[in-house]
Amino acid sequence: MLVAMAATVMATAAIVERPKLVVGLVVDQMRWDYLYYYRPMFGDDGVNRLLDEGYSMEDTKINYVPTVTAIGHASVYTGSVPAFHGILGNNFYVDNREVYCCEDSTVRSVGSDNKAGKMSPHFLQASTIGDELQLATDFRSRVVGVALKDRAAILPAGHAADAAYWYDTKARAFITSSFYMEQLPKWVEDFNRQHRNDIDGSPLMKPEGVTLTFQMAEAALRNMELGQRGETDLLAISVSSTDAIAHEYGLRDSLTQASYMELDRQVAHFLKLLDRTIGKGQYLLFLTADHGGAHGYNYLAEHRIPSGVWQSWTDRQKLSDYMASQYPQAGGRNLVVGENMSRIYLHHENIREAGLDFQEVKHTMMEYLRKDERFQHVIDFEQAATAPLPQHVREKICNGYHPDRAGDIYIIPRPQVVITKDLPGFRGTSHGLWNPYDAHIPFVLFGWNIPHGATTQPTTINDIAATVCHLLHIEAPNACLGRAVELPLPSTGNMNNK
Repeated sequence: MLVAMAATVMATAAIVERPKLVVGLVVDQMRWDYLYYYRPMFGDDGVNRLLDEGYSMEDTKINYVPTVTAIGHASVYTGSVPAFHGILGNNFYVDNREVYCCEDSTVRSVGSDNKAGKMSPHFLQASTIGDELQLATDFRSRVVGVALKDRAAILPAGHAADAAYWYDTKARAFITSSFYMEQLPKWVEDFNRQHRNDIDGSPLMKPEGVTLTFQMAEAALRNMELGQRGETDLLAISVSSTDAIAHEYGLRDSLTQASYMELDRQVAHFLKLLDRTIGKGQYLLFLTADHGGAHGYNYLAEHRIPSGVWQSWTDRQKLSDYMASQYPQAGGRNLVVGENMSRIYLHHENIREAGLDFQEVKHTMMEYLRKDERFQHVIDFEQAATAPLPQHVREKICNGYHPDRAGDIYIIPRPQVVITKDLPGFRGTSHGLWNPYDAHIPFVLFGWNIPHGATTQPTTINDIAATVCHLLHIEAPNACLGRAVELPLPSTGNMNNK
């Protein structure tokens, strides 16, 4: 009977049409307009090839706040929002303790002797594309994530991944954690030895970090035989250097441009590699971003465009001191846990122990914050659904609310008020807000059964997972809110702007 069941499963798999390999390419902080700002500078075989042969969703927006790396990677691959997948930021608070999105004290580093590998996806509360692919193939598929940032490798790979690899700057090597394996494969150890001295300093801050990321992805493709075993596999690649460089130097700096030129060269090389190894038209690739980025406030001011800056993280102590002055009866108890990406976390236990009314304390804080001219709205996070805001902004705030992890007050700064360093002449940037500069991202499909064209039909970051799973004929991730994009038939060669 078992033999018969196995034969039936294999026969069923044989008639389900799927690509040999799915490649997810997330470029950290790649605004949608970069597709066209850099188009004249890109070559024919890289990003431009994706546009010239693939299908672009031109109006893809992030539908939650805050727009940051960890949430973006989780949302791309779960098709969900923080309210359901549980990743509330790169850092957030759980039980009054600030946590990092992937920290896990129950695992150990594999490949280094420091804590850089004590990571896992255990805070992620939803399944991913890779998890669903594993379920659909009875775990015959191989799923791996590769990035310089740990969160950019771990969250896309999901819970049932075969591996996730990220870069430990102190060890100058790609590492992983015991969540995935007990020892690095020999091919990873060999790769680290061969490339340990390629970059002087942190690859995050250099265009060469883009190169190193693709080299590691190529090594994984080759050594894990991804897409070459008769089963559909998933390779999740995230390019992190583009984000780190722009944070420090800004959107129009020559180093930022150099990172995108290197991205284009590496995409061209990788596409040619896939054509040779997997077969042209035999793999499905999608290009997207975890978030966008704002032009620097000093750069905008030089051109008479209204702008501002908010060092939000410096407000934690100021807010605590203010609340202590308003409620001396708290007896020195701290009424503010902290601030993170426009969210204020109040200390519920201390407020209760001081005999204070929580709603009154929250109202006092909100009235204080509303006096700051940089803030356009100060929202009771729990009551965001009834806030007097435009519907799509209100929806983003609701999608970013999680009762256990989101905080109590949400601040909406005025447009172009950037949450970043406040320094004379600073050229860098940041992201995190609802505005188009932070929320409008690329979404380009390429390869297997994908026609050429584009659409301006509105889509969200959640539609990426829904569309990929639809194309694979597998169930969407278990908290997916997205809808599969309706593509024209492959024979349709014209742009479709329905």
